[in-house]
Amino acid sequence: MVGKHYRRLLEQCKIRMDRFEKEYPAPREDFQALLKERGVSRRDFLKWTSFMTAALMLPPIFKPMVTRAAENFSRLPVVWLHFAECTGCSEAFLRSSYPNVDDILLETISLEYHETIMAAAGDQAEKCLEDCIHHFPGKYVCVIEGAIPQGLNGQFMRLGPKGETGVQIGKKVTSKAAATICIGSCAIWGGIPSARPNPTDAVGVSKALGISTVNIAGCPPNTVNFTGTLLYFIMFGAMPPLDGQGRPIWAYGKRVHDFCERRPHYDAGEFVEQWGDEGARRGWCLYKVGCKGPYTFANCPHLRFNDHISWPVMAGHGCIGCTESGFWDTMAPYEKPIHEATFGGGERTVDKIGTVLTVATVAGVAAHGVLSAMRHGRTDKKDGTTTGAGKE
Repeated sequence: MVGKHYRRLLEQCKIRMDRFEKEYPAPREDFQALLKERGVSRRDFLKWTSFMTAALMLPPIFKPMVTRAAENFSRLPVVWLHFAECTGCSEAFLRSSYPNVDDILLETISLEYHETIMAAAGDQAEKCLEDCIHHFPGKYVCVIEGAIPQGLNGQFMRLGPKGETGVQIGKKVTSKAAATICIGSCAIWGGIPSARPNPTDAVGVSKALGISTVNIAGCPPNTVNFTGTLLYFIMFGAMPPLDGQGRPIWAYGKRVHDFCERRPHYDAGEFVEQWGDEGARRGWCLYKVGCKGPYTFANCPHLRFNDHISWPVMAGHGCIGCTESGFWDTMAPYEKPIHEATFGGGERTVDKIGTVLTVATVAGVAAHGVLSAMRHGRTDKKDGTTTGAGKE
């Protein structure tokens, strides 16, 4: 049974979608036809709709709205800026050998400006950017990939035919945007460009421009976290609820550790001690060889990468904490545990937790054995043997 809150929210969503379809440009692509052309069946699309509705923490009655938002995905104008980065986030979104719904959504997106994939260059490219700002003020979404260097008054980064600094371009574009989304850890916190000693004084977009941003963390992030956030914006006209670091809670509300397929081995105190040992061959927990999953908030175990086939821990290497602030420095060394880091509110370190759980498990098994003996017989007070044991 759906509560009144969700029914009111559904009505608001319908009103928003009606307004969106009237105010935004007509879709450039027939989404359903494109799905069929790319070999995605109606059944696959409905499964994706159910998955995305649940991922966005919405009840099933919102599935028609998710479908409607997907069909209107190409209406939303997007300006994608590149600053100090490796373009890995864009590359991760472009790499797909077996197209799924998220990949096809990204194909239909109304990219008004994207330096990596646009055909235009120089003044022609600059005109595309200026036209979008002029024609869609307050409607387009600004996506930023990469940190912004502040050193030498921004002289480390001059872009375009006018030689504007990253700060100048960022302020010009974000000031007219409906929302600003930071893609990847470089744009959010400075990432690798800001790693010690940080000679260019690179920082995240929010700090450099003094604005609030929605942060899709990761190095690189998962496509689903980006498309899901845009779908939410189309449906509700606002960004989803965020955590204290500006990340969507639906995507970054749980720790990697909590849903890792190796978690049972952690609870059992079964760890890989060194690469290539018996524990590694048997798929045991990677904490002692540096996995940072207990300190990292992300949905990687659910979504995976490379067409949802695998993710680092599944492939045999520990999480490096790339969705967390300053991971390049704070999570190092990557193949050793952070013994001083705390877990569960700071009560004890993570490596001690495994020992405590193991002892508790052994104690629990022993207690179960004693209780079984008491149920099925009695213990001889002299030698501890049992007599009169009943049948199991």
